[in-house]
Amino acid sequence: MDANEEKFLRMTTQPVGGLVCRLAVPCIVSMMITALYNLADTFFVGRMHSNSATGAIGVAFSLMAIIQAVGFFFGHGSGNFISRELGGHRRDQAEEMAATGFLLSFAGGCLLTLLGLLFLEPLVRLLGSTETILPYAKSYVRIILLGAPWMTASLTLNNQLRFQGSAVYGMVGITAGAVLNIGLDPLLIFTCGMGVSGAAVATIVSQFAGFCLLLLGCRRGGNLPIRLSRFRPTRRYLSLIVQGGLPSLGRQTLNSVGAIVLNHAAGAYGDAAIAAMTVVNRAMMMANSAMIGFGQGFQPVCGFNYGAGLWHRVRRGFAFCVKASSGFLLLLSVLGFAFAPQIVALFRNDPEVIAFGSLALRLQCVTFVSLGWITLSNMLLQAIGRTGPATFLAVARQGIFLIPLLLILPGQFQALGVQMAQPIADLLTLCCAVPLQLRELRRLREESPLPETP
Repeated sequence: MDANEEKFLRMTTQPVGGLVCRLAVPCIVSMMITALYNLADTFFVGRMHSNSATGAIGVAFSLMAIIQAVGFFFGHGSGNFISRELGGHRRDQAEEMAATGFLLSFAGGCLLTLLGLLFLEPLVRLLGSTETILPYAKSYVRIILLGAPWMTASLTLNNQLRFQGSAVYGMVGITAGAVLNIGLDPLLIFTCGMGVSGAAVATIVSQFAGFCLLLLGCRRGGNLPIRLSRFRPTRRYLSLIVQGGLPSLGRQTLNSVGAIVLNHAAGAYGDAAIAAMTVVNRAMMMANSAMIGFGQGFQPVCGFNYGAGLWHRVRRGFAFCVKASSGFLLLLSVLGFAFAPQIVALFRNDPEVIAFGSLALRLQCVTFVSLGWITLSNMLLQAIGRTGPATFLAVARQGIFLIPLLLILPGQFQALGVQMAQPIADLLTLCCAVPLQLRELRRLREESPLPETP
């Protein structure tokens, strides 16, 4: 039995719970390591004892979200199709999509570099920079833009490997890059005296190292190799990328817009408020990354089994993941609520930052458990090609709800309005996600092409 057939049998016959857990481990590691890229910069720049420098990392976070939006768009757009095609034993089309998604993602990164460098100062101001943060933000963003092409392509490769059930290869590339980033940060920031610019150089160098390892991973373990000759930018493939990637593009784009609006809203209360919300967002992103990684272990199982007509396994996997992730998020919420001041102080030991950030972190912990159902619902809908509902859920939390709340609540509650906007947005999104997902689960049960088995 060759590696491809062995992988198919594993994805479609092994018990769903154990299979998801095995696939989730490298996904969780990859997501946690990805979050460490940004956390490392926040931690070491925080040692510069400047709220403006720490705030610059928060401003640049919006740009990183845009870069991630492009990478995830092509990665999820091509990856969802790849998993369904492999589940249906159509490897040739899957290989064409892999090459097409990768090259389009790299081209998208090049376009971001060009436009960003041409309009650097207007871009940084748009991202939410104050006058005191501006010099730091320009130094950081200018360098990050140079690495945009391989950042977007790395995210696409990592997602393609994950959707093939080979997340461990993506984990190796991401982990190696993160270790390098953490080692380079103090060396370049302090030893070489590069300051904020050193943090940016460390990020793009480490991302490039990870990119090279991900390319190598595509040629191992029965994975789809990236061959330029298989590039097929046909209308059909472009349409499929849009269908599969639109929810991710919407989610990541609105993450960026939400971060920009948050920077402007917090900026009314000084650089300390921006620095505080930067730390809170990074801490919550780190916690959420573990849960997302767990859900990503479910997505290839979902795609393979949906493509094979085993819809009962899709439903069973969703139920297992929601129960497990909700318990995990509840534990993190309790710990985050209890140790909020200590968590904020770890990144920026300033009384104003700690006071502002601790309340914001505790408020977000109150509703954090809701992300289990919200995120997994979005992942299932996206994996099976339900573009409309998946896109709505993807944009609801950070777009439909958070942005208006950030524009309205500070006028009524001042700083408290900034701090409680995200938890309120989470609750409103959950109210939408529950009926949407229940309807889809009923459809999967009633229209299943194969009879359910125990």
